[in-house]
Amino acid sequence: MCLCSKKSLCLPFFSMKSIFTSLLLIFNGLLVFGQSPNLYFPPKTGSVWQTTSPASLNFCPERIDSLYDFLAKTDTKGFLLLKDGRIVLEKYFGTFVQDSVWYWASAGKTATAFLAGQAQEKGLLKISDKSSKYLGAGWTTCPTDKENLITVRHQLTMTTGLDDTLAWSPQHPDLQNCTDPTCLKFKADAGTRWAYHNPPYLLLHDVLEAASGQNINIFTKNNLFDPTGMKGLWVNGVLFSTPRTMARYGLLLQAHGIWNGDTLLHDPNYFQEMTHVSQNLNKSYGYLTWLNGGPSFMVPAVQFVFPGKLMPAAPADIFAALGKNDQKIHVVPSKGWVVIRMGNDGGGTSQGGLAVPIAYDNELWKRLNNLECTTPTAEVVEKEGVVHIFPNPSSAGWQVESDFDFQKIELADAFGRVLKSEKNISGREFFLKNDGLASGVYFLKIFAGRQVLVREIFVSN
Repeated sequence: MCLCSKKSLCLPFFSMKSIFTSLLLIFNGLLVFGQSPNLYFPPKTGSVWQTTSPASLNFCPERIDSLYDFLAKTDTKGFLLLKDGRIVLEKYFGTFVQDSVWYWASAGKTATAFLAGQAQEKGLLKISDKSSKYLGAGWTTCPTDKENLITVRHQLTMTTGLDDTLAWSPQHPDLQNCTDPTCLKFKADAGTRWAYHNPPYLLLHDVLEAASGQNINIFTKNNLFDPTGMKGLWVNGVLFSTPRTMARYGLLLQAHGIWNGDTLLHDPNYFQEMTHVSQNLNKSYGYLTWLNGGPSFMVPAVQFVFPGKLMPAAPADIFAALGKNDQKIHVVPSKGWVVIRMGNDGGGTSQGGLAVPIAYDNELWKRLNNLECTTPTAEVVEKEGVVHIFPNPSSAGWQVESDFDFQKIELADAFGRVLKSEKNISGREFFLKNDGLASGVYFLKIFAGRQVLVREIFVSN
């Protein structure tokens, strides 16, 4: 390895043996990371895109029809499934067609993380830099010493420590994306608190513009769109494109930042951090990228750590871009799949529904897991106990019933503080009385054997 300054040219000598060894390591690396050596990339222009027949993957026609029926009923507009870059399934609904444009919502955050990695690689910024280097002093109302703790990396990991309460207030929906200093207040030291907070993310575009001297759309076009054939436009921090452009980006992620031999992100450490746990607070979050398979996860708007995987029915190695109203990019290295879903709210808003609904992902994967003719449902869907809570919302209390025996329950508020704990509960039903809880959302943690189920309950006074 040779380290070169900007002003010098470094020409290391490689023997044939070292070249062979390097190529072997690269090839093995592709296999380790789940990237097929036969990965296909569509041409940058035109509509040609190679396909793989569903039959070659042993997909049952009737199960594909069932998947499409589910997608139609959940207000999907566009859906694609790629296998090693080739289209296996592509379906559009209603008046939406292949060239129709839709928004990514927060699924676009992952693209911003990729651009930040490219900017760092070009020497335009360092993610360890103070954010104020690019945003200017006083970009928040924090005390100067607290503002100076915030780095670009904290913006990428949702750990700025800025108060997200105002952004999630139903009384002030107009402030959800407020980036004025008056909306950016101190809550905790940077790096000590994870909170899904849109304004610090939106300011990453300002960081990129200040660092590069280019408009965010120009920077994206030059560094991401043109090399991959993607086409789209950022509008007020939200990316708009066709589903196929979204699929191209998913394929780029599957290929670890390499498009048909053209390396767009050379730093493997950055990509590793982007698509793996980036901090110790939310074990299912990288750099603006959601992760499956962790021991726990957090969701927007609440300070509660949920036990288990983000998407229990989905493969553990998924990393994903998730956006409001169920915009999805799922990258599945173990399968060589990229799954794209664009549309309206699919009804999966039970947890984190304000910005990143995840219940829909689970329902989608129950159907994706069953596409193969030889795959019985019971083998691919993780069994989770059924819990009924009614009435919900309620002001007096809730009847809780299930198909398993309870052992213990805990009631927590939105900040994860346990307000009530009841042990030695026997039977499969109990009544949880409201002992003066204020109106709002709370979380019921139900312990039964090895299962720990978390359900939302609502107080309406």
